[in-house]
Amino acid sequence: MAGQVEPRVIADLHIRGLGVIEDAVLELSPGLTVVTGETGAGKTMVVTGLGLLFGGRADAGAVRKASARAMVEAAVDLPPGSAARTRAVDLDAEVEDGLLLMARAVSVEGRSRAWVGGRSVPVGVLAELADDLVAVHGQSDQRRLLHPARQRQALDRYAGAPVAEPLAKYRQAYTRLRAVETDRAQLATTTAERALEADRLRFGLDEISAVAPQPGEDARLDAEAERLANADELRGAADLAHAALVGDPAETRAPAMDALAAVSTARRALDQARRHDQSLGELADRMLEVAALTADIGADIASYAAGVEADPVRLAAVEDRRAALKGLTRKYGASCEEVLAWAARAGNELENLDGDDGRIATLDAERAELRATLATLAGQISTARRDAGTRFAAAVTAELADLAMPDATMGVAVTTTEKAAGAMSGAATTAPRSAPAGAAPDLAGDALGVLGVLEIEGRTVAFGPHGVDDVEIVLTPHPGAPARALARGASGGELSRVMLAVEVVFADADPVPTFVFDEVDAGVGGRAAVEVGRRLARLARTAQVLVVTHLPQVAAFADQHLVVEKSSNGAVTRSGVHTLDGPGRVAELTRMLAGLDESQSGRAHAQELLAAATSSKAT
Repeated sequence: MAGQVEPRVIADLHIRGLGVIEDAVLELSPGLTVVTGETGAGKTMVVTGLGLLFGGRADAGAVRKASARAMVEAAVDLPPGSAARTRAVDLDAEVEDGLLLMARAVSVEGRSRAWVGGRSVPVGVLAELADDLVAVHGQSDQRRLLHPARQRQALDRYAGAPVAEPLAKYRQAYTRLRAVETDRAQLATTTAERALEADRLRFGLDEISAVAPQPGEDARLDAEAERLANADELRGAADLAHAALVGDPAETRAPAMDALAAVSTARRALDQARRHDQSLGELADRMLEVAALTADIGADIASYAAGVEADPVRLAAVEDRRAALKGLTRKYGASCEEVLAWAARAGNELENLDGDDGRIATLDAERAELRATLATLAGQISTARRDAGTRFAAAVTAELADLAMPDATMGVAVTTTEKAAGAMSGAATTAPRSAPAGAAPDLAGDALGVLGVLEIEGRTVAFGPHGVDDVEIVLTPHPGAPARALARGASGGELSRVMLAVEVVFADADPVPTFVFDEVDAGVGGRAAVEVGRRLARLARTAQVLVVTHLPQVAAFADQHLVVEKSSNGAVTRSGVHTLDGPGRVAELTRMLAGLDESQSGRAHAQELLAAATSSKAT
């Protein structure tokens, strides 16, 4: 097939206890897979099962009678670097050979459980993974592009560089504006607190400056105060020690032997006998050293005693200084060093606080510049989105004409929400101004995540991280009807065809690995059915497409054809799901065409359909 890349996401699907399906396995291939079968055979249960697997609403009524629960399992192929694979890794889910096992169970009581890679997870995780893996378009389960946020993303990619380039610059400016607004708000809302803090710092610095403490001063004063307060005791101790060592020169009586005299006596006794033993002489010499040391210590003690004086005036001055320093250490640190360190930090903080007014002015100027930049870029983005919306709406409308909806018109509402002058957030005060491409402008779009407002061409409009626009794809089903959101603008069968047309147009810009369509051909036949099949085949060139159909014109375009058959007891089992070969496909298409497997005219028509489809896919 020309241009075929043959991606595959769902490798196989195992369904148990769901509707008429007792136990069935579908091995899915790349390209276009169609599922056919008699009415009531359980074809739609395949789509229902996929909806459950990818986070759809659980319905206990879908659990097969006599089954305790319905179970859907699939092996999902996750390409390296894909968002879904990254999410699976974040969940610590096991990915083996690129395949992730996913499962969902629904009990008859309505309880639901989910597993990803062998780990139990909230059901919401399945829906998260589905966002980047599959687009399900079933009769009761339309996903993905029905969400306005996804519609905006898809339209932006469809628009290409005219939106992508200014949007990238816009997001950079928007991110910076958020930071500026945050800084500005913090400064503005703490003005009183900053003023109080500045006053506190100035008071502390003035108090410290008035005392002017010096490093280590508190320890030195403590030592001096201790000496002055105990001068008499210190002097008495020194005099007593001096007398004990070298005697008291004031003593008139025969002095008691002091230490120096005792040492001298001992030295002389040893010295007199040293001639008899050299060892004793050495001891006498050492006693001489002791005498000299004793004399030196005595002199030092005498000097110390002479210097110790009781000085009440100095003691009072020291205590006053200590009190002043104590006042600082109670508030700013445990020592003079810590007080001085606090003063250094306070000086820096005060300098910063005093500079806040200048910072506010700088931030105000930057904020104004950023808002002007955002307004210019937002205008460019809006224009490019409206242009892309016009092109997209025309392309989808043309597709719908070929899909048996000739009177339907697609539109893209690109709107802005105006605000009252001076408003920063809140509900819109006027209707959106800009007209959509082919649709009414008064439809709600996705939330902007509003940061504030911008002035654009004399209008005050809300803006957010993606610009100033709400984007919504709308449908006018026939002339004179109002344009409505996709989910409300078409019936179930029509909606599947509408979504097919939308997906085909968006295919290159907003690729999804797997598409699932249920009864996309409802209400059509003949040429329109062929066009449905042709478009499904075109979509399957770049994606895996699974289609439940009852039309042979659509089934003829299949790359893989599965038929679902009920057994005699009315249940679908493993043996009831077949992959058809060439003759089998002819037989099934004949049944779908004529209702008779052996109809010769039906077989001829079936072969003609297959040949035409093969030729169409080759172009």
